[in-house]
Amino acid sequence: MHVAHLSLADFRSYPTVELSLDPGVTALVGPNGQGKTNLVEAIGYVATLGSHRVSNDAPLVRFGAERAVVRAQVVRDGRPTLVEIEVTPGRANRARVNRGPVPRAREVLGLLRTVLFAPEDLALVKGDPGERRRFLDDLLVARAPRFAGVRSDYERVLKQRSALLKSAGSAIRRGQGDVRTLDVWDQHLATAGAELLAARLRLVRDLRPHVATAYEAVSQGQGAAEIGYRSSLADDLLAEVADAAGGGRELLQARLLEATSRMRSAELERGVCLVGPHRDDLLLQLGPFPAKGYASHGESWSYALALRLASYELLRHEGGGDPVLVLDDVFAELDVGRRERLAELVAGAEQVLVTAAVPQDVPEALEGARVDVMAGEVTRVR
Repeated sequence: MHVAHLSLADFRSYPTVELSLDPGVTALVGPNGQGKTNLVEAIGYVATLGSHRVSNDAPLVRFGAERAVVRAQVVRDGRPTLVEIEVTPGRANRARVNRGPVPRAREVLGLLRTVLFAPEDLALVKGDPGERRRFLDDLLVARAPRFAGVRSDYERVLKQRSALLKSAGSAIRRGQGDVRTLDVWDQHLATAGAELLAARLRLVRDLRPHVATAYEAVSQGQGAAEIGYRSSLADDLLAEVADAAGGGRELLQARLLEATSRMRSAELERGVCLVGPHRDDLLLQLGPFPAKGYASHGESWSYALALRLASYELLRHEGGGDPVLVLDDVFAELDVGRRERLAELVAGAEQVLVTAAVPQDVPEALEGARVDVMAGEVTRVR
């Protein structure tokens, strides 16, 4: 799988741009602030309908424009597919495939798969649990696009139930509360949450050996990485569900329903949902210690790289071709040893896109095509 052509209109800093790309390595080179990351961000948007830099679409539209358009020609097994997305802040995005409209933008998910390395990845190790939950759920969608709907359903239920908890809790304190409607939303939360949780548990199980292998390769055997999953539900139940036929959703649904009932008083008092996948965390272990708080800066980088490399290996082993690898200004953050090891590990991918401030930041193992980016001008050098 590779992107053969990228076309932008009013996306970020670009009024318009046309960029042809080949399989293999392409380095996008130019000083900071010239638009390199905007190009790979656009490619990532086609793959995920989201940005690795911002949480909403408004910054993606060039100042003064009403909407942005991203077009990517994706080649998979020798067959080209044109994917177009119209980004309009405050409104539902529109999408087309081979010039024909699709009912919902998320139907383009899966046509392009990317794995992106960026300086922000350090937050996977050092940041809050929300960073790691997002990592898992993004990978779930890349693995099986239908989980975009599952994720959206859970977020909708969570929002509605949280609003009800706040209003009901306030009413109860005034002696006017009626919580019968909560029973309905408890059921919705348990149903949507069980499907998301079951999928996360299977993902962690399948990702675990890839993380261990990738960390050993990046760190050259300096420590052992192990991932796990922490939930409000019992650990023995999680292990049972991860290996269960059918994903164990019914069992998880029952346990989530029990937990919401048990925690209802505390939830009403605090006005927040205290049970569900939105409270969980991906556990990162380095030897006998948790990586967060114990890993050095270099070890944290190695772990973050291992998580992305493991994602790439998992996706490519499950079919559909190699995902496009995007290395966004990563090499400037790494010491020489990690830089060279990462370059050697990814050099064989079908397509690798690298951004760098200067050509010297691109390791020799990733010599290939070069595109210079300067003041919004994109020029093919070789």
